[in-house]
Amino acid sequence: MTSPHFDNTWRNELPGFYSAQQPTPLRQARLLWYNRALAAELGLDETQFNDAPDAAGVWGGEALLPGMAPLAQVYSGHQFGVWAGQLGDGRGILLGEQRTPGGEKVDWHLKGAGLTPYSRMGDGRAVLRSTVREYLASAAMHGLGIPTTRALTIVTSQTPVQRESVEHGAMLMRIAASHLRFGHFEHFYYRREPEKVRQLADYAITHHWPELAQEPDRYVLWFRDVVARTAALIAAWQSIGFAHGVMNTDNMSLLGLTIDYGPFGFLDDYQPGFICNHSDYQGRYAFDNQPAVGLWNLQRFAQTLSPFISPEWLNEGLDLYQEVLQARWGERMRARLGFLTPRHGDNTLLTELFSLMEKEGSDYTRTFRLLSETQQRDSASALRDEFIDRAAFDSWFGRYRQRLQDEQIDDSERQYAMKQVNPALVLRNWLAQRAIDAAQQGDSGELARLEQALSDPFADRDDDYTRRPPDWGKRLEVSCSS
Repeated sequence: MTSPHFDNTWRNELPGFYSAQQPTPLRQARLLWYNRALAAELGLDETQFNDAPDAAGVWGGEALLPGMAPLAQVYSGHQFGVWAGQLGDGRGILLGEQRTPGGEKVDWHLKGAGLTPYSRMGDGRAVLRSTVREYLASAAMHGLGIPTTRALTIVTSQTPVQRESVEHGAMLMRIAASHLRFGHFEHFYYRREPEKVRQLADYAITHHWPELAQEPDRYVLWFRDVVARTAALIAAWQSIGFAHGVMNTDNMSLLGLTIDYGPFGFLDDYQPGFICNHSDYQGRYAFDNQPAVGLWNLQRFAQTLSPFISPEWLNEGLDLYQEVLQARWGERMRARLGFLTPRHGDNTLLTELFSLMEKEGSDYTRTFRLLSETQQRDSASALRDEFIDRAAFDSWFGRYRQRLQDEQIDDSERQYAMKQVNPALVLRNWLAQRAIDAAQQGDSGELARLEQALSDPFADRDDDYTRRPPDWGKRLEVSCSS
């Protein structure tokens, strides 16, 4: 068995940006599940997951692989719009940075690994419930083609962890190109250490934007790309009906990845004001507010760079946000409607559809999937049965079919293209909960089946993964407690 090769650039190049920290193993821990596809991408052999049934090895913080040098990163941030001061890895530990067979560098970050200097009032632990949700969420987003961190392993244990009730302690190995956050920059800016903010920017450019390293205006170009990546990410979230739930600045990835899955949710009924986080009492992170929050967070990030980027260049970079957001969202939604080229009136058609969906509580994912079956010259549609006000739907549908005739493409080709962007399933809360319930009983079968389905969300299906949620599934509440 060949062990993966690890670097430790964060530890070696950024002294003062972390605390060395060993993981604290769980009691009677065992590996519950691992992501075989991701393991193959990382060049890991199956034997590296064949620990004894009563041990968890590196996946549970019981051992380290050669070259690992574990640490907890320090950062700060705005939480729910309020400056929260120093935060940091309160329960996560960066074990090391693997050099993959393809030459890429990826973080191995163990979540739920115990107390760190940044745990504050927390216990440094994660529970099986939240760990399974994050594993499935990252699998779902990856399957949908939306930039995200990935989850490699789930470890469960007999360690009791107190949340609303006593739950099983768990750990998750998270893989990402980087865990750099807006909050890393905020930490040193508000400590009045601009030289460290610049040092962090240089580190980011060296390791993640090397093509800019020799450019005289590298900081401006780099900031503009962070803005563009963030805008593209939010556009992807909005188009697919995903609500993050906790868009604090410390949960915003510098690389434009979806990170820190907590109380997330995919839309069931189309409700623009959908709030997926039971703890978000004011609705700051409601679904329709995410684009504005993305810009607000970028403004906080821009402020940290003001010591070495002029306000004019920062404001120009921020202006790019709306431009990229609208362009990327428009591209995605035109594709979801089956429009290959933009036409005057397309936005009106989409707005009218959203109005119908909101009025009737139409299922977001099912609506666009059924729309993919449309025949240009046939008024019959399975989607019609989803609406009570048939006359209103027929009026809209007639205009929509007329618009489709502007496209120089036959029905079968267009339907195929639409099904590549309109998924048959997303990770609804009730599907995740069903896998969690089974996992808590020691059964990983539903987790395995759901992961497999999420890996190919655009395939036609006739199972219950594609149906509307049952009543109990709509009543599920998810909070920040994990």
